[in-house]
This record gives sequence, structure tokens and C-alpha cells, in this order.
Amino acid sequence: MLCSALTNAVTEELIAKNVAGLLKVSKPRKRKVKPWTVDEARRFLESAKRDGDPLYAAYVLILILGLREGEVIGLPWSAVNLDAGELDIMWQLQRVRGQLLHRETKTEASDATLPLPEICVAALRARRKDQEQSKAAVGEEWTESGLVFTTRNGTAFEPRNFNRRFETRCDRAGVRRITVHDTRHTCATLLAALDVHPRVAMHILRHAQIDVTMNVYTEVSDSKTLKALKRLGKQLDS
Repeated sequence: MLCSALTNAVTEELIAKNVAGLLKVSKPRKRKVKPWTVDEARRFLESAKRDGDPLYAAYVLILILGLREGEVIGLPWSAVNLDAGELDIMWQLQRVRGQLLHRETKTEASDATLPLPEICVAALRARRKDQEQSKAAVGEEWTESGLVFTTRNGTAFEPRNFNRRFETRCDRAGVRRITVHDTRHTCATLLAALDVHPRVAMHILRHAQIDVTMNVYTEVSDSKTLKALKRLGKQLDS
């Protein structure tokens, strides 16, 4: 009788293990972050400009041109031609194994000469003016890095500090927190809102086919948002 009970217990345990083995525990699905709407992006940029944020032009470039974090904080003035309205993407700034490296972009596909919409030109002109004022204010303490976006003393921006400043600006603007990389998904809708020609947008977005551009170049914004975005593209003294 004892032997029978032990046999039954072992059998039940084996059955339980087999059933457990058949049950697959599903992994939590990684949910995609919903990109900003045009209105959220507009509120973010308006907040930065209103507060005189020294990174306003950087935010314009990541939202309008889709620049990556390393590309924008590693952007040298030598790659910017405001008269021609062009910007060369060839450099990036990254911290690798404890070292802050300013080096060429990883692949030739990453390199590009992009046309600058009016809002980008205006933001970069204001940035150059602000940087010249900062340089004059600190005098000999200024470190010449040749970069567009720097600390108050002219040194390069730490990537993690840039991320923190971006998150702080999200909070101040009252918009959802997304990553700097996620702003790239808002780029096409902003170009459409700014009436940038689809062929120019195709070049900025680096699409091989115009059909691809048109598929994402479709969001229609209300007239109030459109007017607000266009105001951001005007000179500060206009």
C-alpha cells in the first residue's frame, strides 16, 4: 500500500512537470514609443526658445533634420554653411570606454550634405551669436573646440548631460518624455508642417524613393500650429 502511494505521488509529480514544460511563459512585449505629434514638438521648441535655452538650435536640428545625439553634439562649425543653407554630417561625439571621442561617422551611408530649412538657419545664426557672447564673457577661460554646441567654457557636451537637459526641457514644456533618438520619428511630419517640398524632405530623410517619403509625409496640422512653427523660423530680431 505504501509502495502504491509512492508510485502515485511520483506519477503526479512527473505529470505536473510535463504540464509545466508545455506552458510557455510569454516574454513581455517591447512596446514602441509613440512619437511626438507636431503640436507636442511645437510646444517643446517654443518652450526652449522662450526660455533662451542654449540648446534650442540643437533641438531644432534633431527634430527638423533627424540628427542623432552624437551627430548634433559633435557638429563642428566647419560643417555648417549658413549662407548656402547647408550642413554636412560627417562627425559624431561619443563616450567610448571612458573616453570622449570626436570622430567620423561610422559608415559612408551616415554622411550627407543636408539642406537647411529656414527654421534651422535662424536657430544656428542665433546660436553662433550666443556662443560669441559666451566666449567674450569668459575670456581666457574659453576652450576652443570648434563645436557648435558647447558648455559655457567652450568644451564639448557630455552625451549623458545632453540627455538630461533634453529630459528637463520635456518637463518644462509639459510634453511626454521620449528619448532623443525617438525624435527622429517626428522629423517627417514637422517638415510637412513647415511646407518643405517633398523632394527636399526626401533628401533630408535620406530616402531612396519619393514614395517612401510621401507615405510618412502626410500628417495635417491645424492652422494655429502651422503658424506657430513658421514663427519659430523667423529671425529673433525680425
